[in-house]
Amino acid sequence: TTAGFSVVKWTGSGSSATVGHGLSEAPTYISVKNLTDTYNWFYGGPSFTNGWSDWMHWNKTDQQGNNSADAWNSTAPTASVFSVGSAYNSISSKDYIAYCFHSVEGYSKVGSYEGNGDADGTFVYTGFRPAFFIIKNIDSAYSWVTFDDKRNTYNPEENYLYPDSSGAEDVTTSGMTDFVSNGFKFRGTGVAYNGSETFLYIAFAESPFKYSNAR
Repeated sequence: TTAGFSVVKWTGSGSSATVGHGLSEAPTYISVKNLTDTYNWFYGGPSFTNGWSDWMHWNKTDQQGNNSADAWNSTAPTASVFSVGSAYNSISSKDYIAYCFHSVEGYSKVGSYEGNGDADGTFVYTGFRPAFFIIKNIDSAYSWVTFDDKRNTYNPEENYLYPDSSGAEDVTTSGMTDFVSNGFKFRGTGVAYNGSETFLYIAFAESPFKYSNAR
């Protein structure tokens, strides 16, 4: 609960249901996978156009979709449970796994931002210098994109990976983003990370100061 992240496993019942997430507050984003059969990862959160009636795939480049019966039963998570629709609980005796996230001050930030399509790109406030973040354009079909502070140890960050692809690391010579003390700032116009659309992100701190030991 301190990290704002939980892993939940359950067995499908064949109908809509609620599942306990074990966190101290409602998760901001949830990803679910059928463990038994070949189905896509599903991802949901309140930043989608239709909130918890929408969904997207972790393993694909597609944009947000809407089908309230198949998604989260059009119900936002509470401080104790999240709801699953027919797609996530439809097959009795099949096993499912969920990864649940919410922001923790000084450690992680889960949210969304609006790209501006400009070389002087959007600044995203996290309250810490990121070590890693992952983003996704939810309005258009583009890959998930990840950045970290180990493959580039100085700004601008130019190396990135696509988690939904088996492709090698890609590099831009124009500089994509800066990691700064309180967030990240984009330095390009790429539609996959700073187009004039809406993006989801999950970021983790380089030095989680809220729980750091004093000297």
